[in-house]
Amino acid sequence: MGLFVRNQNNKSEQPLYRLSNAGQTKTLLLVGLGNPGKDYDGTRHNIGFDCLDHFAEHNEFPAWTTKKDLKCLLAMHTLGDCRVILCKPTTFMNNSGEAVQAVQNFYKLADSATIIVHDELDIPFGQIRLRTGGGSAGHNGIKSISALTGDNTGRIRIGIANDFSGQADSADFVLGKFTSDEQKHLPALRQEVNSIIVEHVYGDSHLPIETRSFLI
Repeated sequence: MGLFVRNQNNKSEQPLYRLSNAGQTKTLLLVGLGNPGKDYDGTRHNIGFDCLDHFAEHNEFPAWTTKKDLKCLLAMHTLGDCRVILCKPTTFMNNSGEAVQAVQNFYKLADSATIIVHDELDIPFGQIRLRTGGGSAGHNGIKSISALTGDNTGRIRIGIANDFSGQADSADFVLGKFTSDEQKHLPALRQEVNSIIVEHVYGDSHLPIETRSFLI
């Protein structure tokens, strides 16, 4: 494995780790789910896009590139001995699997090398749950991915439920903006997801089953 050292005085504009490039041994595909277009920026359903943007910025990835044949925006960088491919589908949420399938086929990657970062209505805001595989919990993006590639991808499931989610139509709720109080915690949420991904890149090849909390 490559060597990595945590920055002791980490600021928001700095990478979380200083990374050394050793012999590349693995490839990891990270897929953030969301809907393309400015109308969807800042919505709960786009938190996967948001977290991948944060990860790319804070780990010195190059600019996103539009890949029409792969139906996504793509960015790639080597961290330590791992080639990390970031993917944001441009298919809209319900057809996310088309982009994941295309990227997996192009780079010859299996579900075991793929992690999906997405919102989860069954989990309260403030929690992030990790697991591999499992059902969709009604998430149309996950349904599409499972139908086209399988259901054994890693999952970083970001909770979005709050006191109002049970009273609103689920489609309207996920396409709504975070509350003003929730928005105060989004920087901590993004940083926690960043830490989870970095730990996975340099750690065990299997995503652990656990729950993280980012509320202060």
